[in-house]
Amino acid sequence: MAAATTASISLSLHLRPPLPPLRRPPRHAAFLLPTPSLLPQRLRLAPCRPTWRPDVRARAGSSIGVPPALARPGGAVETDRLPSDVRDRAMEAVDHFGGRVTIGDVASRAGLQLAQAERALQALAADTEGFLEVSEDGEVLYVFPKDYRTKLAGKSFRMRVEPLVDKAKEVGAYLVRVSFGTALIASIVLVYTTIIAILSSSSDEDSRGRRRRSYGSTIIIPTDMFWYLDADYYRRRRVEKENGMNFIESVFSFVFGDGDPNDGLEEKRWKMIGQYISSNGGVVTAEEVAPFLDVPPPSEESKDDESFILPVLLRFQGHPEVDEQGNIMYRFPSLQRTASSKSGRSREYVGTKWSAMFGGVEKYLEEKPWKFSKANASEKAMVAGLGGLNLFGVIVLGNLLKQMTVTPGGLISFAAQLYPLLQIYAGSFFAIPLFRWFLLRKTNNDIKKRNKAREQRAQELLSPDSSLRRKLLSARDMAQRKVITPEEIVYTTEKDILEQDYEVKEWERRFKELESE
Repeated sequence: MAAATTASISLSLHLRPPLPPLRRPPRHAAFLLPTPSLLPQRLRLAPCRPTWRPDVRARAGSSIGVPPALARPGGAVETDRLPSDVRDRAMEAVDHFGGRVTIGDVASRAGLQLAQAERALQALAADTEGFLEVSEDGEVLYVFPKDYRTKLAGKSFRMRVEPLVDKAKEVGAYLVRVSFGTALIASIVLVYTTIIAILSSSSDEDSRGRRRRSYGSTIIIPTDMFWYLDADYYRRRRVEKENGMNFIESVFSFVFGDGDPNDGLEEKRWKMIGQYISSNGGVVTAEEVAPFLDVPPPSEESKDDESFILPVLLRFQGHPEVDEQGNIMYRFPSLQRTASSKSGRSREYVGTKWSAMFGGVEKYLEEKPWKFSKANASEKAMVAGLGGLNLFGVIVLGNLLKQMTVTPGGLISFAAQLYPLLQIYAGSFFAIPLFRWFLLRKTNNDIKKRNKAREQRAQELLSPDSSLRRKLLSARDMAQRKVITPEEIVYTTEKDILEQDYEVKEWERRFKELESE
């Protein structure tokens, strides 16, 4: 019986792909391709005869060891199916860790959900000839060649087009900003020129001549505002500010503002949380994560409420644990294992400086307040003055058009047809900024409250009481950050399966351990 078992084991070793550790299966699935699994997790002692031989080079994304009928159709670029931000953040994380990463590395560094990080790594490896490594504990690592970005750019038409699309968007946004400012000048010129034409047409030639001389300066002023037609005036007015804004752009900025100053805040939030959890061995308390979330200020009522950590548990697949003192900790197994020691640091206890405790990570998430306009005071005063001049002219023009008894023609007729649009433009020029001003007051007040609450939570960690100190020290003691070294790799898809020299004694030892359990 023993001899038959030995023969069966020997036959399986020669004809089947090498087995991973049998105690713990890999934590993450292999590439989602229509291929038979090369990593069986159940020991089969019965003799078997394979119908195909896995003798091709095993690369991620290839039809390795697959019968011809199951060959994967070519031509598809898996990375093009990813959202651009997910792809870029995953690639930045891969570069940071030197091209050898776990799913937890990418999720923590990029702030991605574990499922997003896994999908991104699978797609990148499939398109760039990356390969897998499996450790003794069943951890799956993704390894990428140094030129993987070049290979991906050569395959992905989308990546080659995206820079052009982004440039076109920037040009379009700039044209919109400039056109709105130009419309103000055009409106002023049209309104006051029409007023002069109406006043001139209502008197005799002598009166018209006197009015021409009287209003000559008025005609020059709007024309002089076309600074972009006068090279010298352009050179005098074109003074670069810190934000590079010119007068024409400041008109748009005064009316509509300059966009969200906290654009990308959620991405930054999850990056900070992921990196903090990973750098602390994958075990944290709710109080440590609170400075990065939208939490109420510390109080007796909110002291025992830790519901705010639920989104963190869902994103990074964490779970609560209770220590011997009854304190609740939160463990994130996927963020406890890394392929690189680059993000490692010595364990720091509470009460130290933030710069040492967090290794460069900001102590809390701080939102930036909204600004009414990035234009300086003189530019805003000039824009408001021109807007007021335009509004006054529109009101005067409306009264003159009502008093006309003769059907207008030429320029006056053209201005009369555009008058409703001129009214809307002149009125909205001040209505929109006024509405924004009231809205920004409330928005900035809410931002100030959130920042203050986060800062107070962070201050609690700087000077913790005895109860919180014990809880934080317990979390540090439970931390288990594991760096997976190349020496721990027992299987890789980089080489031919038959080239991987696994010792028979090692397999026999594992089989004995399995039988003894």
